[in-house]
Amino acid sequence: MTKEEFAQRLTQLRMNKGVSARDMSLSIGQSAGYINNVENGVNLPSMQIFFYICDYFRLSPMEFFDVASTNPTKLTELTNAAKSLPTEQLDLLIQLSKGLKR
Repeated sequence: MTKEEFAQRLTQLRMNKGVSARDMSLSIGQSAGYINNVENGVNLPSMQIFFYICDYFRLSPMEFFDVASTNPTKLTELTNAAKSLPTEQLDLLIQLSKGLKR
């Protein structure tokens, strides 16, 4: 993943969450303009800050880099909800998701 792709992914996830770059920066313990600088390609986060970013979005690093998933937070929420469903209900959920995809 390039610096530009990283910045785009971060922006996408932040926008999905509906928070400003300033609020996110402060929430992860950084200066008010930190996330803005990352999204504009000025900086890349350290590994420690990257893990704070993942925690902020409640994502694993693998989910962060899975750009095919446009809203991994919602996907994780759906997966967690589906874990306790019986097989019949899982089958219905699968049919519903396939129907929505059309």
